Amino acid sequence: MKIAIIIVRVLIGLLLVFSSVTYFLNVAPPPEGLAGDTKTFFDGLAASKYILPVVKVFELLCGLAFISGRFVALAVVLIFPIMLNILLINAIHLPSGLPIVIPLFAGILFLAYANREKYELLFEAK
Repeated sequence: MKIAIIIVRVLIGLLLVFSSVTYFLNVAPPPEGLAGDTKTFFDGLAASKYILPVVKVFELLCGLAFISGRFVALAVVLIFPIMLNILLINAIHLPSGLPIVIPLFAGILFLAYANREKYELLFEAK
């Protein structure tokens, strides 16, 4: 189980770091062929001027935490809402991306489960 956790953690970390670095260095072109509501949605994200950079900074920090193995439980909590939104955006607007996003989201859930004892205090009712 411990080896599986390390493999999943490092693979997700590498993917998050790669995604954020390519965004900040403008290596990958923006998605092409978008039309209708999908294009409007992505144009709105780009027009906000702060949503995508903030998301990419969180992806970079969480990716580095996953790779290093430090603050993994915190990184899972921080990256979960971002991954949930990525999953929902792909389910609604870009279903062709689901084969990549579903295993990524499953990996985040796996890491959350592996660190579940660290979250127990969050769910205590006092």
